[in-house]
Amino acid sequence: MPDTPRPSRLVPEVDLARDGRQTGFIRLFHSTHDSAYGFLPIPIVVVKNGEGPTALFTSGNHGDEYEGQVALTNLAQWLTPDMVQGRVIILPMANYPAALAGRRVSPIDDLNMNRIFPGDPDGTVTRQIAHFIDSQLIPLADLVIDLHSGGSSLNYVPCALAKQSADPALYAKQLAALRAFGAPFCYIQGGAQGQGGDQTLGSGADRRGSISLGTELGGCGTVNPAGLKIAERGLRNLLVHLGIIGQTHWQEPPEPTRFLDVRGQDYYVYAPEGGVFEPLVALGDMVVAGQPAARIHTPETPWQKPVEIAFKAAGMVMCQRIPARTKRGDCLFHLASDLAVD
Repeated sequence: MPDTPRPSRLVPEVDLARDGRQTGFIRLFHSTHDSAYGFLPIPIVVVKNGEGPTALFTSGNHGDEYEGQVALTNLAQWLTPDMVQGRVIILPMANYPAALAGRRVSPIDDLNMNRIFPGDPDGTVTRQIAHFIDSQLIPLADLVIDLHSGGSSLNYVPCALAKQSADPALYAKQLAALRAFGAPFCYIQGGAQGQGGDQTLGSGADRRGSISLGTELGGCGTVNPAGLKIAERGLRNLLVHLGIIGQTHWQEPPEPTRFLDVRGQDYYVYAPEGGVFEPLVALGDMVVAGQPAARIHTPETPWQKPVEIAFKAAGMVMCQRIPARTKRGDCLFHLASDLAVD
């Protein structure tokens, strides 16, 4: 006889099934020296009106990525029940401890939440949060979008993304939703970079046959104005696309989405040595295989020539490392190439 799934230990202050606008916290009880009976207050907003689709919008999965947090905060203040037919669940600081600290990983258990789904109800703080989202929120959703950017160590050309579903019908829905979101660029993930695609927040939607999208809205540990604008327009358009809010709220994207593909490890450039990273290209540049990408300088041994690194593939520079000081194994760039879609 199979084991009964273990329930989440987290307690939401909102009733996910109730009509109206509700704001409050998901309580994650966490006993510390400073607060023996305290809880971590993960903010949540639910706007519901009658029957209809459910959209789950999350950000702050990585706490140093801010464009999504601002976009969802603004959406939570704008959206009212009379605008809605269905339900919108907004989680702007999904990994609350990391977001409060402005860190990619949690300061409590040092875990990257986007690499540990479906989580563990009896695990550490980050594993408990992942389990609650995966077991209590994602099963309710027809569409999940987890808003990311490059955080403290990377900067991206603002874009949307998805992991291609093996189900042709679901993949068609993914593409339609990406077009509705309306980012100027979108890349289709292939998992080539070994980033734990089956353990991300979106993997829970993939397992359940729901539409799963993501973004990379900028980075540098700041709020990218262009990325924020794309997110705010895109979130409203997704709600229109799902039929949750009316067509009058549609905002036409300034240009059609250009679809791109990340085709393998050759699309990534890594530092072969530690030192000071000098980029030789800029975000958005088109490059060719063999073109110089970067130099690594060693000011501590100024008589030593810099190490020059070349691109192994052709494509668009989608992502660049931000801190100049780097070590062997750091990702310096990744590329993407045009992808034909129906």
